[in-house]
Formats: sequence, structure tokens, C-alpha cells
Amino acid sequence: MTVGIVLVSHSAKLAEGLADLAAQMAPDVRIIPAGGLPDDGGIGTDYDEVVAATQRADSGDGVVLLYDLGSAQMTAELAVESLSGGLAAVVADGPLVEGAIAAAVAAQGGADRKAVASAAAGAGLAPDLAAVDSPGDAQEKELTLTNEVGLHARPAAVLVRSLASLEAEVTIRLGDQEADAHSVLALMSLGARQGDHIVVRARGPEASDALAKVTGLVESNFGE
Repeated sequence: MTVGIVLVSHSAKLAEGLADLAAQMAPDVRIIPAGGLPDDGGIGTDYDEVVAATQRADSGDGVVLLYDLGSAQMTAELAVESLSGGLAAVVADGPLVEGAIAAAVAAQGGADRKAVASAAAGAGLAPDLAAVDSPGDAQEKELTLTNEVGLHARPAAVLVRSLASLEAEVTIRLGDQEADAHSVLALMSLGARQGDHIVVRARGPEASDALAKVTGLVESNFGE
């Protein structure tokens, strides 16, 4: 089971398209769009639809709702307050698109409801890019990206998921910038493309396993 996600939007097309995008990165997560008005598909949000979507999204581990504008937040909060039967749901404050991606990847990695909501909220912050510092006691390895799209959305999500269960701090360096390998948005912000050389740096009890995971993904072109 994984935490489910509901996307509350004024636009049905926006919610559906975003659900499709997030599902590419988190295939085992229930991501339910709840956008537009039910009768004519017009712009707006509908309380009953959001409640129903939240119930469909729940697989037993709870649900996180994200929203786009104004009244969508109110509709999501009303829906959460009205739920009964032990369904645990929470509304996350975060940007809809980036938050949905971050939340979906976190849920796919087995994060609990609180951690998934935190991932959505944290997506509103600037990506964790930092200047390169001394490797200290870290292990590191240089790799060359040979897959067609580099570290774009899906490969970045695959990499994040592969590290979720490991006790290791892992970063990816490209040039003079370094990103947290547990954040899909930070990895995407590097803009690493096919042919780029990246340096994977890992610290912690399972640093060797983390390096092996990333190496395997890069050498297999992330399964593309």
C-alpha cells in the first residue's frame, strides 16, 4: 500500500494531465484527479467529487490532497473535514505541479502520509543546489549519462525511488553545482543531459550500496 494523492483543480484537463505526468514517475501510487465541475466540465471545484476522489485514492495508508487556486483549497479542506470511517487525509500547502511530482515520488518510495505532505510542501522551496565542497569521508564515483533525456523527470524519479530505502546521504554533482539525490526537483534542476559527466557522492552506512544503485541505473540507461 502507498499513500494516495488527490489533485484538486479548477480545470479537469489540468488535473487529469498532471495525474498522468505524476503516474509516469510513481506507477504504484493512486493519483486521482478532481478537477472542474461535474455537469458540464466547466471551470470550478466540486465538493462531492473531491470527497469521492479522496475515497478512491485511499488504499489504507491515507491520502494527501493538493490544490491549485483560491476556492480549491477550501473545497479540499471541507472534504477532508467531512471524511469518516477512519480515512486519514490531509491537505498539503505546496505548488500543484511541483508538489504533485514530489509527493508522488515520495509515496512511491514508501513514505508515510506526513512525509508525503512534507514533500509536497517542500517542493515550493528553491531546489537544494549547492556549490561543491570537500568530499570529506564520502565515497564518490564519476559516471557518464548515456540515456537520451539525461536526468529529466522520469529518470530522476527512478533514481530517487531507488535510494529511498537506503541509509545514505547521496548527492549528484554536475559542474559546480550539486543536488540532493533524494529530491527529484533538485535533480531535474541540474539540467544534466546525455553525454554529461556527473559525480555521485555518498555518505553513511549504506553509501556503497547507494553508489552501486546509481551506477546500475546509469549503466542501464534508467531502463529506457
